Amino acid sequence: MTTAAQRLSTEGFGPDNLPYGSFSPAGGDPRLGVRLGDAAISLRDLVPAVATAGGPALPVEVGDAASGSNLDALLAAGHTVWQPLRTWLQEVVTTDGLDGVVAAAATPVAEVTMHMPFTVADYVDYYASEQHATNIGRMFRPDQAPLLPNWKHLPVGYHGRAGTVVPSGTDVPRPKGLRPEEGGTPSFGPSRRLDIEAEMGFVVGGSAPEGEVSVAQAAAEHLFGAVLFNDWSARDIQAFEYVPLGPYLGKSFASSISLWVVPWEALAAARVAPPEREHALADYLDEGGESWALDITLEVELDGEVVSHPPYRTMYWTAPQMVAHMSVGGASLRPGDFFGSGTVSGEGRDQRGSFMELSWGGKEPLVLADGREQRFLEDGQTVVLRGRAPGADGSVIDFGECVGTILPAR
Repeated sequence: MTTAAQRLSTEGFGPDNLPYGSFSPAGGDPRLGVRLGDAAISLRDLVPAVATAGGPALPVEVGDAASGSNLDALLAAGHTVWQPLRTWLQEVVTTDGLDGVVAAAATPVAEVTMHMPFTVADYVDYYASEQHATNIGRMFRPDQAPLLPNWKHLPVGYHGRAGTVVPSGTDVPRPKGLRPEEGGTPSFGPSRRLDIEAEMGFVVGGSAPEGEVSVAQAAAEHLFGAVLFNDWSARDIQAFEYVPLGPYLGKSFASSISLWVVPWEALAAARVAPPEREHALADYLDEGGESWALDITLEVELDGEVVSHPPYRTMYWTAPQMVAHMSVGGASLRPGDFFGSGTVSGEGRDQRGSFMELSWGGKEPLVLADGREQRFLEDGQTVVLRGRAPGADGSVIDFGECVGTILPAR
């Protein structure tokens, strides 16, 4: 006898991962599923089939939450539903004799149409990489200290536009806005300094109507999963508008996420200690000795050439701290809330997560393999983000891809 995991698993997409996505098989409607190897498994088909086959039991309310078109019902049901579902799925795919049942509910990933995996409620973007914040500070504020005094006391962030978070594969028209000019009077037109921001994104579930979610509660009850996140940025528009209230049009045109949401529990083996904190943490940000930094390595590819490997493990602020910070003032948490980590950058030039840094504001262009100089993104160029983390017992957790191609301004 064999198991579905033995039959279908590939490196990065085994039973330790089982990421969630929304997909349609040919001629079918969208449904929630998980990925095992190169197969997308429909949960609305799998749950009753396992019951008929006498497999592991699943509470009715858990099966109901898994039968929707995407993650929305599961996120609304909360951790007391999504955690048992994951345990059940891992049992099903590793149980002898159920491989045929799983295969009957599966469709090759190459043959399905993928959709946005959940409905974004509120969206917040953070600025959690010390290396990135330092680099940007040196370029934007060369006459000041790179980090402002608040940076190491709290996770700096801003509210973004939830409606412009789009699924991987969505083309990105070049945005327009006011651009600074040497003469002092700005001009209006397409961005000349269009950029990427290689980030991780985190999906929040459950509800906290009155806010004030602790770090421990965030990790145990509200962090559902993680995706790759490209928060495209128009650096020239951003530079002119961001003082005193922060970015707006320079960031609100598109933010791309990968299509498979890796469960928070799948990242247990990737947990590492965060960088040493320079200042004592406020009580609400204190992790109580827990290590919530994550050993995820990103990859940035431009038109088929890998140009950077940003290391997420160096981020100064962790995902549970970001949830605690966004809710400590009384802001509610809702199912489908989403936040980005901020650009991930390491100390090496080949670890920078934006072309602003890779070309040092355009002054030190990145030289590509064919000899061309790259400063900022050009029309027609395609950027692919990838990410991998260590899994249990030496396995690998793969995040898939986050892809976007730049189109000319409308």
